[in-house]
Amino acid sequence: MTERQHDLVIIGAGPGGYVAAIRAAQLGLDTACVEREPRLGGTCLRVGCVPSKVLLESSEQYHELHGGNLAARGIKTEAVSLDLPAMLARKDKLVGELTDGVAGLFKKNKVTRYEGTGRLDGAGKVAVAGKDAALLSAKHVLIATGSVPASLPGIEIDGEVIGDSTTALSYAEVPRHLVVIGAGYIGLELGSVWRRLGAEVTVVEYLDRILPGTDLEIAREALKLFKRQGMQFVLKARVTGARRQEGDGKTGAVVEIEGRDPLAADRVLVAVGRKPHTDGLGLASLGIALDERGRIPVNEHFETTAAGVYAIGDVIDGPMLAHKAEEEGIACVERIVTGWGHVDRGTIPGVCYTDPEIAGVGRTEEQLSEDGTPFRKGVFFFRANSRARALERIDGRVKILAHAQTDRILGVHMIGPRAGDLIAEAVTAMSFGASSEDLARVCHAHPTLSEAVKEAALAVAGRALHA
Repeated sequence: MTERQHDLVIIGAGPGGYVAAIRAAQLGLDTACVEREPRLGGTCLRVGCVPSKVLLESSEQYHELHGGNLAARGIKTEAVSLDLPAMLARKDKLVGELTDGVAGLFKKNKVTRYEGTGRLDGAGKVAVAGKDAALLSAKHVLIATGSVPASLPGIEIDGEVIGDSTTALSYAEVPRHLVVIGAGYIGLELGSVWRRLGAEVTVVEYLDRILPGTDLEIAREALKLFKRQGMQFVLKARVTGARRQEGDGKTGAVVEIEGRDPLAADRVLVAVGRKPHTDGLGLASLGIALDERGRIPVNEHFETTAAGVYAIGDVIDGPMLAHKAEEEGIACVERIVTGWGHVDRGTIPGVCYTDPEIAGVGRTEEQLSEDGTPFRKGVFFFRANSRARALERIDGRVKILAHAQTDRILGVHMIGPRAGDLIAEAVTAMSFGASSEDLARVCHAHPTLSEAVKEAALAVAGRALHA
């Protein structure tokens, strides 16, 4: 086996791994990245965040043309039809272009890429099995292997009729009835795609609410709007099984729910979360033990219990988000080189790219109430925003939570048009320790959606101008 030496070896080329590799190379480290898939970019770029957003945008445009309110805006549409193969081909084309772009960035920054599966093989060693088999030596090793879809007991996943998010990105035809198990970001986003394209969609959720972890006021409004769009919900429902079913020359599935009648479906999307991908990493060879949730324990500098071995992203504690992994990867390698690197866990935004979009950063109202933090709340509705009315996107609101004594912004939560973009202003404000008054006194262009953020900040002090 070929033996090679590098300063840093990264296992995994998802958002955390490939961004860390590029930054490490910029800082002068001889960097290698091991990735088992032929295409770089990880789950997010290949079969996750990016392709799902392509389908969300395409399906939203189709729905607007096919069943939207364009006539009221003086736009008449006739003979609109769906070409699903072309829609899926565009998704694959864009994914290919972006993964090729990551490969180009590796070449530009002189990152050595190894195609194969990486495994720790003792102190300072990574064994690569596969196309580019080699034994790599490095002073620093960074684990960035991401996560894989989770499932539930009794669910028989076949990757066709019953599948995970990867399967749901490439259905050959629009299902008549799609059952989605799980009402988190992934389930609601992909459920929205197929609902817009014509499927009947039923979302089954174990909890008594959708969007676990999201501010409850926002989640409740989201549920109301999704129901208006035609999505059906079965809440407080424990799924005990799902299996493929053949009959009358048709292939489908049946989903069994405790205490309820079973649901028949053409397709089933299992979207009950993700779990750290740590299998086969050879962690035991260095005495690294996983925590009770299968994650790799690290300290504030992303160091594991083994000297010279680090971990970031979905394999460690915290939200399983691509941008969180990116920031951790950058902070980790910058600390290795410069001695300093930090990620503020309190300002990592979360976004659900449905229509309307849902976004939040910081503490929720429930969290503040539970720990007794005194706060004031400002809310502004998009229906009072002139740009939202021009866009015919008036559903939703912006909600700002600020400390009752210091006025420091503690959390911002929103549902509405382009909330995923608007949340960046809130993240920036919180990163600099801004107060709601600071945000309220910033000049916002008119007419823009961002004025809703300013008005919510004014509303914290009871002085919104347009409410």
